[in-house]
Amino acid sequence: MTINLIMFSSSLSKATSMIKIHEALLNELEKYFTINIVDYQNTDQLTDDDFKIIFIASGGVEKLIVQHFESLSHPVSLLTDGLQNSLAASLEISAWFSSKGMRCEILHGDFTTIVRRIQLLYNNFKAKRTIYGQKVGVIGIPAPWLIASSVDYLLAKRRWGINIVDIPLDRVYEKFNLIENHEVEASCAALMSQALAFREGDKTDLMNATRLYRAIKLICEEEQLDAVTLSCFNLIGQTQTTGCLALSLLNDEGIVAGCEGDLQSLFTLMVVKAITGKSAFMANPSMIKENKNEVVFAHCTIGLKHTERFILRNHFESQSGIAIQGLMPTGDVTILRCGNESLDEFYLSTGSLTENTNYINMCRTQVRIKLNSSVKYFLQNPLGNHHIIVLGNWENSFKDFLLANKCKRIE
Repeated sequence: MTINLIMFSSSLSKATSMIKIHEALLNELEKYFTINIVDYQNTDQLTDDDFKIIFIASGGVEKLIVQHFESLSHPVSLLTDGLQNSLAASLEISAWFSSKGMRCEILHGDFTTIVRRIQLLYNNFKAKRTIYGQKVGVIGIPAPWLIASSVDYLLAKRRWGINIVDIPLDRVYEKFNLIENHEVEASCAALMSQALAFREGDKTDLMNATRLYRAIKLICEEEQLDAVTLSCFNLIGQTQTTGCLALSLLNDEGIVAGCEGDLQSLFTLMVVKAITGKSAFMANPSMIKENKNEVVFAHCTIGLKHTERFILRNHFESQSGIAIQGLMPTGDVTILRCGNESLDEFYLSTGSLTENTNYINMCRTQVRIKLNSSVKYFLQNPLGNHHIIVLGNWENSFKDFLLANKCKRIE
């Protein structure tokens, strides 16, 4: 891991003497990172993919920062050991950034704390760069009931660098109709052998679901999509199947895939993957018990790799196609939802998955979660319907990343 320290020092100081003065700090950092010191006048040598921290080496650099702030990375991190009036200058600089509505953090104090914080900042930087430039496909028209889950394409591109493209369902139908049953027989047999059971539906249903998966995957390859959301319900009439299995398998293969054209939830899945490297479970809050602070989340698709075992079922609402009843491991989970048309708000909580439930009047994969924060959020101030569940406690990582990118936490 390379840290590019953009050094600001007063015109009265020489760079070589500044490095000597701060050698205690620099030597400590070099135990953990590769350090590249760059004079502030040479920042054009660095690219957007280079991780940068501003190194305040002396006082008297406040005006220099103002003059060069457009070439600096945002959010801003100021590294200072306090020598040569560098902490005093950092405080003034931080206040100036804050007055302009820009986030700024001072890295100062205990070396161990600084190192840990730099590692976290680096992880945030890599996650943001992972998301930046990704291409997102919206296949079909978002479900009409998602009245609070739309995303402004232009604002999403400006804020996060993602490119969203619309793809008509006709593209799916064309490819689906060209795929023969014999082409998917082996895949169907493999799925059936892995499943704990195959309850509703028959072999034809499984073949159609697998053909749909192949069709969507071909589109993802042709369009070079990093993520895709599907108008699931609209395609049932033409294909006699649902997208549940397709989305499950795509997530397993590393293509972030979400339901019903919900771009806010799809973006949340992208954030989860960028930070954790994992896929996650997109679900409806389907039952809330306020007295126990519990929520049952349910949906008809989940990545098979996210489960301990799975059962092949049919889709709950339409009673057609192939859905997944996944059995997830109990233990710590994190619930996340990014919201608003510009993707600048989020809900975040941890909890404990205590049970895989099996209610007959809910979507197939069902989990009961006891939250560590109040369930009143869902009843009084929800960002929307779908929420994303990821195994493990990732609260600090998600919070730090989203707050660093000027998102507002909703509770």
